[in-house]
Amino acid sequence: MAIDLAPPPPPPPPLAGELEVAGAAVGGKKEEGEGEEGGVCGGEAVVVAAADAEVEGHPYDFHVSGPRNLPPPNWREIIRSSWKDPNYKRMVMACFIQAVYLLELDRQDEKGEEDGLAPKWWKPFKYKVTQTLVDERDGSIYGAILEWDRSSALSDLILIRPSGAPRAVLALRGTLLQKPTIKRDLQDDLRFLVWESLKGSVRYIGALEALKTAVERFGSANVSVAGHSLGAGFALQVCKELAKQGVFVECHLFNPPSVSLAMGVRSMSEKASYLWKKVKASLPLTEEALPDSTKEEGSAKKKLRADKKWVPHLYVNSSDYICCHYNAPNCSTTTTTTTTDGASDEQRQQRKASEIAGDVVAKLFVTSKGPQKFLEAHGLEQWWSDGMELQLAVYDSKLIYRQLKSLYTATAPSPPAK
Repeated sequence: MAIDLAPPPPPPPPLAGELEVAGAAVGGKKEEGEGEEGGVCGGEAVVVAAADAEVEGHPYDFHVSGPRNLPPPNWREIIRSSWKDPNYKRMVMACFIQAVYLLELDRQDEKGEEDGLAPKWWKPFKYKVTQTLVDERDGSIYGAILEWDRSSALSDLILIRPSGAPRAVLALRGTLLQKPTIKRDLQDDLRFLVWESLKGSVRYIGALEALKTAVERFGSANVSVAGHSLGAGFALQVCKELAKQGVFVECHLFNPPSVSLAMGVRSMSEKASYLWKKVKASLPLTEEALPDSTKEEGSAKKKLRADKKWVPHLYVNSSDYICCHYNAPNCSTTTTTTTTDGASDEQRQQRKASEIAGDVVAKLFVTSKGPQKFLEAHGLEQWWSDGMELQLAVYDSKLIYRQLKSLYTATAPSPPAK
């Protein structure tokens, strides 16, 4: 279940009795002499506030807590696009999700584009919000469509869209523990916990419709989807729905939820089945004697390798117990390489990926030196931090295979929409 712990808006200050809770929500404060930490709306999106005491502004301002060392937008983007760097793309996708968190907080504070915090998180990348996804039950914003802003790009002499930059991005936020939206957010958290599915949610329907519309307008190759925590759960499932129809959309999943009661029951069943197989291990089985479930699983794996596949990008932190189960390897071959910000690392990633392309089911990025405390490990800020060091594992982990198996087998019925 993806529960995102978000702090309250800065003003007004918390009452004395609320101080402890507010401190926990933002990840606490460091000892005297160190920098302060602030919580990002996004719950787990814990943002490091001004690392420098000289930086002034709201803790959620892009120039305060956003990424550093951004390449300045100019005509050189036409020749050498920053979007070809997977680390840059990861950073931008995380910033777009942060913008959705802030869109909801701006709405609660009755702020618009002129005085809101959210626009500062998409304008530096020459994008604009063309549609917000609103939950009709409580009026909260849970997602947005961002499109390439040609007029803004022309102001910096960027005449055409850089290679690798999507025409449109669907960004989906996670849970906000704020009174206006907490009820509906937690309902979907519980829905995933019980069913391991979000198809019954009205937000799933809204996100799927928005994604289909974007694909019809721009083509699947020009559309990307990004989600964090609960939003990553929605992103995974709407992209899977299109993949079943042969429409493959680039998908970036940050701290996707990996814990559910349904998974626990299935895990116990698998353990019992494993023990039973050990008892029967001495008995030789012919192909005809194999159980139907074993034949179906083998057939599904063959299909995974034979067919053209949809390969999502997952970003997890091993210290985050909500998403760490994605890192459990399957019995198949696994290839891992260390990546840092740099062109040579990008080339090594691509070379390693191409070597085992026939077995790729997903690209799993695991932080090797990321935050260790849960609130920070489940946070969004880590994914746009400078010097991020990841382990790129290109393989079909046990949980990833389970999540994507429905693309090649019959799907189970989903709970009714409410």
